[in-house]
Amino acid sequence: MKRRSGWNIMRNLIVLVKPLLGYMVLAVAMGVAGFLCAIFITVFGGYAMLDVLKLPTMVHAGTAFVCVLIFALLRGFLRYGEQACNHFIAFKLLALIRDRVFRALRKLCPAKLEGRDRGNLISVITSDIELLEVFYAHTISPAVIAALMTVIMTLFIGSFHWILGAVALLAYLVIGIAVPMTVSKVSGRSGRILRTRSGELSSFVLDSLRGVKESIQYHTGEERLAELNKRTDELSAEEEKMKLRAGWNMASVNTLIYLFDFAVLAAGLALYAKGIISFDAVLIPLIAMMSSFGPVVALANLGSTLPNTLAAGSRVLDILDEEPAVEEIAGREETVFGGAQASHVGFSYGDEAILSDVSVSLPKDKIIGITGRSGSGKSTLLKLLMRFWETQQGEIRISGRNVNTVNTADLRGMESYVTQETHLFHDSIANNVRIARVDASREEIAEACKKASVHEFIESLPNGYDTKVGELGDTLSGGERQRIGLARAFLHNAPLLLLDEPTSNLDSLNEAVILKSLHKERKGRTVVLVSHRQSTMRIADQVYSVEHGRMS
Repeated sequence: MKRRSGWNIMRNLIVLVKPLLGYMVLAVAMGVAGFLCAIFITVFGGYAMLDVLKLPTMVHAGTAFVCVLIFALLRGFLRYGEQACNHFIAFKLLALIRDRVFRALRKLCPAKLEGRDRGNLISVITSDIELLEVFYAHTISPAVIAALMTVIMTLFIGSFHWILGAVALLAYLVIGIAVPMTVSKVSGRSGRILRTRSGELSSFVLDSLRGVKESIQYHTGEERLAELNKRTDELSAEEEKMKLRAGWNMASVNTLIYLFDFAVLAAGLALYAKGIISFDAVLIPLIAMMSSFGPVVALANLGSTLPNTLAAGSRVLDILDEEPAVEEIAGREETVFGGAQASHVGFSYGDEAILSDVSVSLPKDKIIGITGRSGSGKSTLLKLLMRFWETQQGEIRISGRNVNTVNTADLRGMESYVTQETHLFHDSIANNVRIARVDASREEIAEACKKASVHEFIESLPNGYDTKVGELGDTLSGGERQRIGLARAFLHNAPLLLLDEPTSNLDSLNEAVILKSLHKERKGRTVVLVSHRQSTMRIADQVYSVEHGRMS
């Protein structure tokens, strides 16, 4: 997590409010008007009491009661309107932020997301973004409302005497600024720890669910459960600390409110004793002071909750600010596939060299085999052809053009990539194949599945192509998932077909059927076949061997 100050996080989050600034202004206006109505209900009650006691007052009891009734009715409508605007802003922004996060993840994958903690990502997308509702609905406009109310009430109370106004201003500043800043500073680290541990717990739960079969097989369920309980207890302990601080914060705020109320009363009585102010100038400022702490108390309460929210905001901003490994290319001249070539390519993951001075020619209408031991760099070469990463030495050319100058959309249209592990969505088999071409008909999907030697298996299922695939494809075997991945590639019908161990999970019979399909479909396309199986290499027109990152 990138270290950011609280002010920096808030500034970046506030910028996102710009499209909804009108609603924010409306929320602030209704909030200020609503608090004024609530405060002056008691103030006019004070004026009525003075009139009943036959003491000098500027408002008669009848007028005061009418005003109180009007303010009470308005208060309800204004409070509802303020909350409606704030929550509309919050939920609209949460939707916009989720959209931006998914767009950012799309740009970051696969290079920046490979090996990333999936549970932590899920935590950011769900709970962290959800926590920003506190910031947008209960922080921005309340802070502005508190600032405006501080000015208004300081001027109102100060109109009776400047000393009373000064005490009121000091009270608002201490409770609305000093208290939340102090609490936030103390709780800041706890907020970061809480969000980090929450993400780690999500990762652990996800990992445990995925590996539940292995846990049962090797009798490690008790250990996993013990670790889960330990992590949950640690998270609960951290939450307990934050709630304890929130309790102390509330107690401190209430104590300070009573002390400042007493200070205004003492100052008013002292001024009254000296004949400087009249009795109404003692009573009305005191009543106004006692009923005006609502806006600043809302800020004071943020001191214990805001650190958690800002920690969540920082994790969201980390994703939005992260630079992708490669930028998408658009607006260049359209490229039509006419063969590909890697020339003196070198690539490293950090300090680990994977490929060194690799050159390979991939002409049209040819099947090119690439073989080698596991970890020799075969899969990395395919990812460079897909431009998931950029080469660090040498270059890769498509149709004679450097791949870094080819429109990303053209590149994705020219290439089909089948990985060793086919990901299946929790949807029907037909829709899982159809993602390769969303406008494909059922007949075209069936034809692609026939080429991948999976049509008969699908037809044997109770619901055929409408059969739902379990999450992560768990209801299918590895070979069945792999053949559905191949069906996608056949449906996509790209001129450059990149296959990474396409037969690793298949038996000899199915391997032969698929290799026959590949040989039959070779016309008009280039097939790059990565495999360690010698039987798979038989259909290749030319075979390259990769050893220790070098091609031979």
